[in-house]
Amino acid sequence: MSAREVLERVGWRVVGKPVPRHDAWDKVLARTAYAADWEMPGMLVGKVLRSLHPSARIVRLDTERARSLPGVVAVLTARDVPRNTLWTDVPGQTTEVGPLRAKVHVLAEERVRYQGEPVALVAAESEELAEEALRAIEVEYDPVPGVFDPQEALSPGAPLVHSDSKSNLLARWTVRTGDVRGALARADVVVEGTYRTQFVDHAYLEPEAGVAWVDSDGVLTIRVATQVIEHFRDVADVLGLPHNKVRVIGTYLGGGFGGKEDVTVEVFLGLLAWVTRRPVKMVWTRQESLLARPKRHPFVMRYRTGALRTGELVAQEVELLADAGAYAFLSALVLLYASTTACGPYRVPNVAVDAQVVYTNNPPTSAMRGFGAMQVVFAYEQQMDRLARELGMDPVELRVRNGLRKGDRLPIGQVLETHVALPEVARRAWQALGPAQPPSGPHLRVGRGLACNLQPYGRIVWLHDWASAWVGFEMDGSVLIRAGVPDVGAGQASSLCQIAGEVLGVPLDRVSIHVSDSALTPLAGTTTATRQLMMSGNAVLRAATELREHVLRVAAQLLETTPVELQLDGHEVRTPDGRCVSLVRVLRECARVGVPRSAFATYHAPAGDPIDLDRGGGRVFPDFTYGAHATEVEVDTETGAIRVRRYVACHDVGQAINPQSVEGQIQGGAVMGIGYALMERVILDAGNNQTTSFSTYLIPTSMDVPDVIPLVLESGEGMGPFGARGIGEPPVGPPAAAIANAVYDAVGVRVTELPIRSEAVARALYELAGHNG
Repeated sequence: MSAREVLERVGWRVVGKPVPRHDAWDKVLARTAYAADWEMPGMLVGKVLRSLHPSARIVRLDTERARSLPGVVAVLTARDVPRNTLWTDVPGQTTEVGPLRAKVHVLAEERVRYQGEPVALVAAESEELAEEALRAIEVEYDPVPGVFDPQEALSPGAPLVHSDSKSNLLARWTVRTGDVRGALARADVVVEGTYRTQFVDHAYLEPEAGVAWVDSDGVLTIRVATQVIEHFRDVADVLGLPHNKVRVIGTYLGGGFGGKEDVTVEVFLGLLAWVTRRPVKMVWTRQESLLARPKRHPFVMRYRTGALRTGELVAQEVELLADAGAYAFLSALVLLYASTTACGPYRVPNVAVDAQVVYTNNPPTSAMRGFGAMQVVFAYEQQMDRLARELGMDPVELRVRNGLRKGDRLPIGQVLETHVALPEVARRAWQALGPAQPPSGPHLRVGRGLACNLQPYGRIVWLHDWASAWVGFEMDGSVLIRAGVPDVGAGQASSLCQIAGEVLGVPLDRVSIHVSDSALTPLAGTTTATRQLMMSGNAVLRAATELREHVLRVAAQLLETTPVELQLDGHEVRTPDGRCVSLVRVLRECARVGVPRSAFATYHAPAGDPIDLDRGGGRVFPDFTYGAHATEVEVDTETGAIRVRRYVACHDVGQAINPQSVEGQIQGGAVMGIGYALMERVILDAGNNQTTSFSTYLIPTSMDVPDVIPLVLESGEGMGPFGARGIGEPPVGPPAAAIANAVYDAVGVRVTELPIRSEAVARALYELAGHNG
């Protein structure tokens, strides 16, 4: 009997309940120690010297004056790094992924390719001395022509960002199915649009930070804010150390959103601590963080969509062009996600997607919440809105009519094996807006918009993903979990406690967890790709189920019955006729007869080999989460200002392990998406970042967004524990398209570029009224 079958028989106790997270009070009372809170005796301060230029040769780099300053312990350049190449890949992968693997330099060699690129490191006795040492490093640059637009970067004769490459093209993906040209010719309606999205930053509260030291066993240990404790391998490779001589301890994070997926401070700290043999702390300033870390990819997206008069979609032609910035990081993977989700949650029989990502001398771009499946929502959902208006159809019904169903095949050839809740989420989100409200002023107009999406959860199956966990009973009947999952603030660790507590029948206050230590917790992979609930959740479920079987087998002998009849309930094991034995006695008996009181389990996600996207025919992702957002906006016809008045976000989460956490993820993602739609933008001037503070890089506050109404659907058909789906990334996708569609509904202006700025709307209204721009 499976754990789910057992639980459905006895009734669920903690899964599905909005219980407070195990770490909630510590965070509320400021008792949680984040990476920057760690202090050690004799600790040095580490700093990074960064390039002022987006494209230049390094003519001279002189560190002598900095090295001679009293209190400066180390100054390092590329020449001091044992292996100055850092490979950006997927930790724990078991399949060679070829072009998906990207190379970056730890410190710049001979030239810099973006503003903020690391050039040198210092370690000093104080922050003031470290800053003085940075100023004392003499760098002579020779600026060279750069390229700052991805289209121009592809032009013949464009400056090469990497001179050892033949062009600035980093990666290309294509998807082909059916006869697009013929289908578009036969379509009754064809709509076209070009859409542009912007650079944005993760804008988390906690900047990149960590502390490193060499322990008494000679192990380089790094306590760091990271989404990936497996970066211990990167540090070891750079230093030329065996992997087992580097340990990474992850801290609770003050936000990640993909910005702490790539290496940030780990390698710098490792170098400085290894060279100085003293503890070193590094905390990036806000300006440094906004300047230097990789951003979300800007996209240019050209769409042609054809449909019959009945509303049936017949073809979609898509061109995507993304800006990778100066280094590859995860750009090829991000583009893969965009290419394979470019048609959204709809049945389109004839598809052609051509996608390219290109090097420029802009800041690098990499992982961010939504990971490539987000930008395309802005395009394909406005295409659906355009079609609905051309056809005179209700926007909900057009989506429902074309929505994917279980068993359908995506353009990439993947068959959908689980429930597709598109009709439910679209209708529920739209209905929840309630009756339309009148505008609040004579010069204001009200409009409504809808947008749906599908977002993969879990890594692409080519990577043969896995996660491990250990679950054990202590002799007093309390439960301990060990799992290498980094908790980024979304409740990853807390959900594992609920899963183990549910299976083992132990109250949550008797369940503890150790996470995110590469030396002491079983490795669980990255906290990215909305994967941890499926991966570590299933690993914990398996371990707890095995442990339950051990314990009940022994209890059955004590009670002279069969294990299937027994219930684990708090502090004892019971039979249906009321007999019981204490859990402590059962555990002692386990110890006496040699039955394990713990279990270790590994969950392997669905796996497969890379497919030829041109020819389709295969699986790329384990599964998807489906959602729909509906909004009502008010547009000022005099200024173009937009106010979001009502917002509803509905997602099928399969099974909500903790409904409170699920609702929080939906609300947080929607607010982040509203910021993407209306406010956030990294402004670059020929590669120079003009937005390196929160006074210039604007994010929404509580005054800028309405209450987000979260609607949670539970189909029970996800691939996570108890049928759960991932929900971390999906809610960030639909807001921009929903708002753009609502703006059109209000004033008839089709906004195709993000963020949606009031001046652009006002200008369009001016032109719409018959005036020349």
